Amino acid sequence: MSGTACIAMDIGGTNIRLALVAADGSILQRSSSPCRIAAGLDPFLQTIAAATGTLLRHAGENGIRVVAAGAGVPGLIARSGTIISSVNLKATDGFNLQQWLENEVHLPVIILNDANAAAVAELTYGAGRPFQSLLHFTLGTGVGSGLILNRSLWTGSDGVAAEYGHATVEPDGCPCSCGNHGCLEQYASATAIVRMATEKLLAGRKSCLAEMPAEAVSAAAVAAAATRGDSLARECYATAGRYLGIAAATAANLLNLEAILFGGGVAASFALLAPAMRGELDSRAFGTAAARVQLLPGELGDNAGMMGAAAAAWKLVC
Repeated sequence: MSGTACIAMDIGGTNIRLALVAADGSILQRSSSPCRIAAGLDPFLQTIAAATGTLLRHAGENGIRVVAAGAGVPGLIARSGTIISSVNLKATDGFNLQQWLENEVHLPVIILNDANAAAVAELTYGAGRPFQSLLHFTLGTGVGSGLILNRSLWTGSDGVAAEYGHATVEPDGCPCSCGNHGCLEQYASATAIVRMATEKLLAGRKSCLAEMPAEAVSAAAVAAAATRGDSLARECYATAGRYLGIAAATAANLLNLEAILFGGGVAASFALLAPAMRGELDSRAFGTAAARVQLLPGELGDNAGMMGAAAAAWKLVC
């Protein structure tokens, strides 16, 4: 084994996944460590230092020259690499992770929002390769997004653009952890799908989900029930698809995008979301914009965040 690689990190609230990634997207080595953020900032940083050190040693032993590093991080990330705020990594708020990591590994480093990283990944290695412009949604516990214009990530004036999960789709809707009401995240995330299903069950609706313990009702369980034809479960996914379609129509009218892509755990059930989503988009967007934009599932699955961090790191040196 030889050649060049970048270190890529997908940093979450539970685990940190790392890899050595070649320029063509080949993963040469990977690892995972508990992130230890609950113990505070120092243990968290010690975990990153140990994990990156292990990867660098592996690279040296195998003739791989490491040229840069990138990390996808949940939260609002300034252009400087400072974590403005992160619900999952609260101890890092105000910390310049980019500067710290540069000093640790002595390489060029880029830190970006994890949903932005997923968008860059699909653009570079996945379903976004044919397109010049796209919006990528990450549908998980929340809703993240990343915007690509002219094949470049658009992060706005301060680095915090494209937080479409917190666009208002219901002005007097459900309260959101961000402080707003009616955010898209409250209607199209895994959390939202579980809430909708639970509310319907508590209202006495019949469903095979009623046979499960309440704590076992997950977005995946609702999807499985919907696939078997359960009407309550299908309604939950149709509702999520409808709100995604409303958001997609706004994006199409505003930006005349070529594609809107969907990743994350909920997007594994893309076929359940797509009909309502496409219907809302076609009925709300201008005809030309609606005809142009394709709605597609992503291709990279759980690797999207890490692969996007790699692609962003490669841009530092190419």
